[in-house]
Amino acid sequence: MGRLLIVDDEPNLRRVLSSDLRLDGHLVEEADGVTAAIPLLNQRDYDVVVTDQKMPDGDGLKILSIAHESDQSVAVIFLTAVPTIELAVESMRQGAFDFIAKPFNPEVVRATVRRACERTSLLRENQLLKSTVGSLFGTDTIFGNSPEIKAVREQIARVAPTEATVLIVGETGTGKELVARAIHRNSRRANKPLIAVNCAAFTETLLESELFGHERGAFTGADRARQGLFEAAHGGTLFLDEAGEMSLAAQAKLLRVLVDGQVVRVGSTQARTVDVRVLVATHRNLEERVQQGLFRQDLYYRLAVVPIHIPALRERKEDIPGLCEVLSTQIAKDLKIRPKHMSPEGLQKIMEYAFPGNIRELRNLLERAHILGPGEAIFPEELPLSSADSTVPSTKKLEMRQWIRSLPPVVQLRELLTSFEKALIERALEQANGVQAEAARMLGLSRSDMGYKVTKHSIARLEDRARGG
Repeated sequence: MGRLLIVDDEPNLRRVLSSDLRLDGHLVEEADGVTAAIPLLNQRDYDVVVTDQKMPDGDGLKILSIAHESDQSVAVIFLTAVPTIELAVESMRQGAFDFIAKPFNPEVVRATVRRACERTSLLRENQLLKSTVGSLFGTDTIFGNSPEIKAVREQIARVAPTEATVLIVGETGTGKELVARAIHRNSRRANKPLIAVNCAAFTETLLESELFGHERGAFTGADRARQGLFEAAHGGTLFLDEAGEMSLAAQAKLLRVLVDGQVVRVGSTQARTVDVRVLVATHRNLEERVQQGLFRQDLYYRLAVVPIHIPALRERKEDIPGLCEVLSTQIAKDLKIRPKHMSPEGLQKIMEYAFPGNIRELRNLLERAHILGPGEAIFPEELPLSSADSTVPSTKKLEMRQWIRSLPPVVQLRELLTSFEKALIERALEQANGVQAEAARMLGLSRSDMGYKVTKHSIARLEDRARGG
């Protein structure tokens, strides 16, 4: 539904056209020529203008020029009784949305107007988003105009001025660090440092040292005392990304910081007071990890007071066209090339895709297309999307299907899955020479998950199994 202006010197045509378009819920106004249309175009915002090409006091190209002077997003549709190739080419060259010859089928006009309204709405949304977005990555601006993203921005606005600890949850690639930066930028600590650390990138000992610091001789290689990130972030904000991967020991120290603002360096007994706001992010379900004994319940309750959920890209697909435009502009700037635009077919392909990697995956796709694509438009063949199929080889899938067809009358599914999981972990540990971190990587698990499962299944160390122990 949109606001329309019909410009034509034939009263009957205006009446019939207005009546047809009002059936679709449009708000329709009329002008009997160029002179009557000019003040309306200057005073009101229209989504679509339907204009005759030739009128006694002027032509449709004049209407197009005036409409686009104030708003380039207005879609202008031309009607003409004497269609010519030259006329069509000129009107389209100057920015007309479409060109329809008289006499016309009313259904064709209605369908064209619907498409024009959708295009105008999309252009205006993109303009609004671009006016508030300088860059998607590395800034404090959250891109999108979907209800889900609007809700995220509202939560940021409410929580940023406070000193509350915030738990940011969402899938990988959704922009959790972007939200953390937006909270810091709009807080009273904005002129102080924001320090970000990925908790999944360190071993248990190194993470504690990184966060809380260490004293000289606290562990092998600690040849001098070193302050941790909490001390470095004093007065500012510390962003703990993937905090669900922290060890229970590190979680206990984090809880102490949140409760009384004190940190203890590794190898020390002296507490140091810090003034740090903590923002935490994870793609894990922390409630499940609490039940598994992998995350402290008291810490979870401390963090979950102010949770912010970042929606996956597939949950806000209406933002994808605008994201493509903004990302393409950024990519072109980074690569020092001209930005490319999505072809309708390319846009259709990515709109149908689930994007398990979210915005990060979308950017990677567009960057590849900008580098390897031959033209100015991005077409479907330049967008190699990940297969939704399992990574299990096809021969294994066939064997599995055959095994399932020959199932016995009764199967203890839980016991079967437990046995399979244990055997798989034992095999991975064998291939990794007993190194749990490497076995975890092979199975797509975190180190803490692997440790939990080894304990759960009472899996002996590799050398103990070799001795039969």
